[in-house]
Amino acid sequence: MKTLHCLIAGLRPACSSAANRIAIPLLLLGAGLGLVQPCAGFSLQFEETGSLATGREGAKAILLPNGQVLVAGGSSRTISLADAELYDPASETWSTTGSLIVPTYNHTATLLLNGKVLVVGGFSTGVLNTAQLYDPATGTWSATGSLATARSNHTATLLADGTVLVAAGFDSSYNTLDSAELYDPATGTWTTVGQLVRRRTNHVASLLPDGKVLVAGGNDANGNPIANAEIYDPASGTWSATGRLGIVRTKPSATLLLNGLVLVAGGQGNNGILAGAELYDPASGIWSPTGPLPLALYGHTATLLPNGMVLVTGGQTGTIVANAEIYNPRSGTWRSTSSLTTPRFLHTATLLRNGKVLIAAGESTGGIDVASAELGVRIAQ
Repeated sequence: MKTLHCLIAGLRPACSSAANRIAIPLLLLGAGLGLVQPCAGFSLQFEETGSLATGREGAKAILLPNGQVLVAGGSSRTISLADAELYDPASETWSTTGSLIVPTYNHTATLLLNGKVLVVGGFSTGVLNTAQLYDPATGTWSATGSLATARSNHTATLLADGTVLVAAGFDSSYNTLDSAELYDPATGTWTTVGQLVRRRTNHVASLLPDGKVLVAGGNDANGNPIANAEIYDPASGTWSATGRLGIVRTKPSATLLLNGLVLVAGGQGNNGILAGAELYDPASGIWSPTGPLPLALYGHTATLLPNGMVLVTGGQTGTIVANAEIYNPRSGTWRSTSSLTTPRFLHTATLLRNGKVLIAAGESTGGIDVASAELGVRIAQ
C-alpha cells in the first residue's frame, strides 16, 4: 500500500495550478492520515549552492509555480531592502529580478492562486500599509490596494477561496493590534473582518484542514508572551477562542502536519528561549506536549518534508547555531541530523520540487548578514 506522501508525490505532475496545491493536500488529509509512516533512519546532509547577490536577514522566500524560489526584502545592517532574487534549482544559481516598490522587513509574502506573490506591510522608515504584487511572468512588482491599518510582525494566510487573511501585528504608533483584513485578488482591495479575541504580535498562523485559521501565541499589548490561541472562521468572518498553549511563547514556528495536527516549537517565553514543543488538535481544540527540541531555539525555520517529518534548521539559542533537527510525528521525538554549513538565524527554508530543501541567507556568527545558501539533501540509508 502506498504511503500518503507517495500519493502526494504521484499527483504532483498532474497538478500544476496553485489551486490544486492547496486543494489536494487538504483532500488527502481527510482521506488517509493513518498511511503516513516516516522512516526512523531518515537523514539529510547540507551542501553549499549558489550565493545571493545580497546578504540579508528576515527575508521571505516563496516557491513559484515554475519551480524557482523568490527571495524578497529583509534587512542588511538594519536597512530594509527592496531588492529581490530568484533561485533556479536546475542550475543552482541566483539571478536578480525586479525590486520591490517599497523596501520592507518583517513583512509577509503569500503565493496567490493566480501565481503572483503578495507582499504586505512590514517596516521601512516606518510601519507600512503597502501591498505589492510580484508577477513571475514579467519579473516586476506593482502596487495593489493599501491596508486599512499599517502593520508589521503580522501574519498572512491564504484561504481556500483565494483571499488572504492578514491578522494583528503592530501599527505605525507601535500599538499591538487585534484587527484583521481580507485581501481579494480579484479586485485588489482590502476589507476589514472580525476583531481578534486578543491583541497580539509575533504570533503564528496556520490554515487548518477544514479551512479555518489557527492563530497562536505572540506578544500582548504590553510585550509579554502569551499562551492564548484563537480560530478564524471564513464562513462567518469571526474569531473565537480555542485551547491555550501549555506555555506562553512568542516567535515560535508552526507547521501543519500530514495528520492534521499543528506542531508549534521553540520560541521565547517568560524565562528565555524555549525548547518545548506542542501539538494542536483541531478536532478537540486542545494542545498537548510532544518531544522537546534538542536545543532551545527561536528565529529558526520549520519545513514539512514529503515524508511527513519536519526539518528545523538554525536559530538562536544564546548564540546562532548550525544545528538541524528532524521531528518524527509518529514517535513524537526529535533527532539531530547533519549540521548546516553555516550558522544561521532569521534565514529562509524552502522545500523544492526535487525534494531538496533550500536554506538561504540570514544572520550568522558575529552579526553578519550572509548571502550564502545551501541545500538539504537526503542521505541514502
